Amino acid sequence: MSGYLTTHVLDTARGLPAEGIKIELYRLDGDRTLIATTVTNDDGRTNSPILPMDDFKTGKYELVFFCSDYLESHDLAAGELKFLGEIPIRFAMDDAEAHYHVPLLLSPYGYSTYRGS
Repeated sequence: MSGYLTTHVLDTARGLPAEGIKIELYRLDGDRTLIATTVTNDDGRTNSPILPMDDFKTGKYELVFFCSDYLESHDLAAGELKFLGEIPIRFAMDDAEAHYHVPLLLSPYGYSTYRGS
């Protein structure tokens, strides 16, 4: 088996999965290289791993969650500039056989993440 990376977004203010959030995945290896772009589905997840087994490599990565449109569409943040417009999360994966899961728990003025299962 080979490793892979998944993610999802939960809207903790509404108690629901966050649908329609654009996510970009970058590899950080001296350069910052875009390797995947996707959007969350109605369950707040991506339809497939954002970094599937065939493309998996250990190293340093960054997920960027584009939250402005989502927050605006649900009247969750006032003002033209959203406090949390884009949320970058940098992390490392060092086990070539592991499933890494990096979720985002989102509210209009705060967020958290963890290594999930």
